[in-house]
Amino acid sequence: MVSDTEDPYAQAAVGKLKLKKDDGIKKKKKRKHKKLLEKAVKTIESTAEELQVQQIETPKTKAELAFLRQQEKMRTQRILEKASMTHKERVEKFNQHLDSLTEHFDIPKVSWTK
Repeated sequence: MVSDTEDPYAQAAVGKLKLKKDDGIKKKKKRKHKKLLEKAVKTIESTAEELQVQQIETPKTKAELAFLRQQEKMRTQRILEKASMTHKERVEKFNQHLDSLTEHFDIPKVSWTK
């Protein structure tokens, strides 16, 4: 047994607890959408320059040149469409599309254990 003169809580800390500061943990900043568009525009410009270099190297017919121009136009349009929407927006659009479908397209449940 412990006698009255020896206090069992003599070793305990007196006062309030000191907590560590969480200065090391920082929240990630959201990426700016403008940077993605700028990057897309730069890639479009670089591919356009590459096409011009290719056109200079070999002579092309009018039809080939028109085809390449149309192909480049479609490529730039596709890139701008993808860069204009964030991932979250694409997922929401996809979910709306799935909601609009009839139940005929639902995946049937398969039970291996009956």
